[in-house]
Amino acid sequence: MVNPGGAYLGADLFLVDVDVDEEADLLLTTQSATKVYRTPGSFAEQRMRVRLGEGARLEVVPEQLIAYQGASYRQVSRISLHPTSSFAMAEVITPGWAPDGGEFTYEELRLRNEILVQTAKGEQLLVLDNLLIRPPLGEVTGLGFMEGFSHLGSFVVVDRRVDHELADDFHELTRRHDAYTGVSLTNTVGGTTGLVLRSLSNSTGELNKLLGTCIDVLRERWHGQESLNLRKY
Repeated sequence: MVNPGGAYLGADLFLVDVDVDEEADLLLTTQSATKVYRTPGSFAEQRMRVRLGEGARLEVVPEQLIAYQGASYRQVSRISLHPTSSFAMAEVITPGWAPDGGEFTYEELRLRNEILVQTAKGEQLLVLDNLLIRPPLGEVTGLGFMEGFSHLGSFVVVDRRVDHELADDFHELTRRHDAYTGVSLTNTVGGTTGLVLRSLSNSTGELNKLLGTCIDVLRERWHGQESLNLRKY
């Protein structure tokens, strides 16, 4: 995906609509980092709707989201999966440079992921992941939220093959990276289970390496593919 402008600005609304048909595979990434500049008057927003057909597979691997001084941004993603489809998404949030050297100078970030599974009784909610960061209220530097770290990484995978063994393997591989990480499993809906990994660090590069390793584990274990190489740099 190519951003039609240099960055997101106040009152910008971007709509992303993705359908992956039956037995199709899609790797979706961005050409460069998503930058959110100062948004006086109103927040910038991205809404993404994704629908996966039977046996479909989607990997969402965007470059990092960078929120600059005075930025307010909302991102809402609604993903609907067939019980036999496979979904993985990796995201990194980075605070942008500020003239005063401050690390948390954006106003607010809201990221909401709704993941639903298509069943005989209609769509049923599997994952509701809500993230809200408000630096002006001091909600990022204290214990219990960001633990003093500046960068946040998230990895979500939904697949019938997700289990406790995979969660344990991810937990073990996080030990090799300079990041503070937790891994959890969701309930099972229609035979499909979700895994959510959230990681804190002070380095975009370290989080990219960690999430990239997670993606590569799935590519090799489930699909017999080599490590992901987007050849951007």
